[in-house]
Amino acid sequence: MLTMIAAAAKNNALGKENDLVWHLPDDFKRFKQLTTGHHIIMGRKTFESFPQPLPNRTHIIVTRNRDYTAKGAVVVHTLERAIEIAQDDPQPFIIGGGEIYELALPIAEKIELTRIHSNFEADTFFPELDENKWKLVKEEFHPTDEKHKYAFTYLTYERR
Repeated sequence: MLTMIAAAAKNNALGKENDLVWHLPDDFKRFKQLTTGHHIIMGRKTFESFPQPLPNRTHIIVTRNRDYTAKGAVVVHTLERAIEIAQDDPQPFIIGGGEIYELALPIAEKIELTRIHSNFEADTFFPELDENKWKLVKEEFHPTDEKHKYAFTYLTYERR
């Protein structure tokens, strides 16, 4: 089941200058819990935003750059090839960025979206979801607290 996982603001902002514009520790924990042991498919910029490869995950980087190499990751040049490499994983995850989400949206079967209840200035955005194609099957609200400056909701969508 190909699953997209993202944290996006009300205005679909994902990040700015190859970094997140918020810090939500509980969302990081959820991301780790859901993706550990799985293939994670991402664009080059997303991979380069990590200080090092994330532990206990197979990293697949999609890039147009034919000369690109990355220690600790598999490099491919199409999303189709990335999915082919992850075919033995029952739930590979698309983890970003914006271009990769756009490419994956027509073929993903599930979306795990953390919706931050604020708008942000950004240069990378999550695609608009067509509610005729996606059904909200679960939501869990988290208010602001001492660790979380912004309220957010975990939303799980499945393709209709």
